[in-house]
Amino acid sequence: MPEEARVWDVFETSASVDDALHFLADLRGGGRVIAGGTDLVLQALRGECLSRAMVDITRIPELGRIETRDKFVVIGAAVTHAQIVGSPVIRSQASLLAQAWGSIGGPQIRSVGTLVGNVANALPAADGAVALFALDAEAEVASAGGRRWLPIAELYEDVGVCTIDPCAQIVTALRFRPLGAHLGSDFQRLARRRALVLPIVNVGVVVGVCEGRFSDVCIAIGPVAPTPFRASEAEHTLIGRPVGDDAIAEAAASAGSAARPRSSLLRGSAEYRTAMVEVLVRRALQNACAQAAAS
Repeated sequence: MPEEARVWDVFETSASVDDALHFLADLRGGGRVIAGGTDLVLQALRGECLSRAMVDITRIPELGRIETRDKFVVIGAAVTHAQIVGSPVIRSQASLLAQAWGSIGGPQIRSVGTLVGNVANALPAADGAVALFALDAEAEVASAGGRRWLPIAELYEDVGVCTIDPCAQIVTALRFRPLGAHLGSDFQRLARRRALVLPIVNVGVVVGVCEGRFSDVCIAIGPVAPTPFRASEAEHTLIGRPVGDDAIAEAAASAGSAARPRSSLLRGSAEYRTAMVEVLVRRALQNACAQAAAS
């Protein structure tokens, strides 16, 4: 590789998570992990990633699987967008995640980009992250001290700021409970075109319906705050109420009131985006309720 085209001095391929952690420790803050690299490579070329060594984790077998384990659906850190979209497990037990990933980038990006990488970038517009917030997902974080599971919200500090130290820690997997009987989900996305563009607003919804009433509700929205967020007041307005258009409209209005989008030349005015939150939440709730009733 010509000198002017070099991005990193060292590129190490690890065979296990422990190997990767040991290599990071030896680098003492000078390296970080890479999987798909669809964002990290561009950041490095722009001078935004100062690490001179990369630890490739895509050859670690446990990180490349989607499986059901201990009553959770578990997605490894090296699983690509395309794997998620095509997975029978995801399509049957978390369909909104397949919906979300089907809208990301194009075929080339989906074939190499990873869900965990999307989360680690901590951007509020990330479609996969919004779906994971609706699924109440958790992330497994590995470090020199061992592994622990954290609620996904704890990985987000601010726009583009992840709480995980990429030079010493690895998010090895994501997990969530599968959507079974009487549960429905939906993902809605508003953008200037269908693909290869960031969303104006995106919404992920999971609902449970028992005897015609809402028993569980999760409403996640982005990018209308520094991080993806749960519209908790809107969720509470639905619990225990009969499923119907009036209840859904009230919850959608509450979600719109909770949103705090900024005006943007790319995404439109704050007023427009707030109104679209209400529209998309109402649409997602209606679709999720129909799916729950049919399950």
